[in-house]
Amino acid sequence: MRLLYHGKERILEPHDHGILNHSVQLLAYQADGESSRPLPNWILMKVDEMDEITLLSQTFAGGRPTASGNHIKWDQLFIRVKPPDHRSSARRKKKLTAMSIG
Repeated sequence: MRLLYHGKERILEPHDHGILNHSVQLLAYQADGESSRPLPNWILMKVDEMDEITLLSQTFAGGRPTASGNHIKWDQLFIRVKPPDHRSSARRKKKLTAMSIG
């Protein structure tokens, strides 16, 4: 997705959406765009401070692991992107390979 946050264009993979410290927030992996920190990097954003939200045609494999292996302790978690299912991905590749050989 693409959005403006604090006046900067951000290209993001949304991961968690919920309430933290009485504020609706989004945890995302910022893959591109503008930032005061090196990219790619994680960003936690207050939803009411986001502008011009656009869904992009690009997709991503699924939830990314965090450096610590821990998740935010949300007051209320609405949704979390699941990690990629490597088994189903491997089955799809195997099926595609079999189809191209046969």
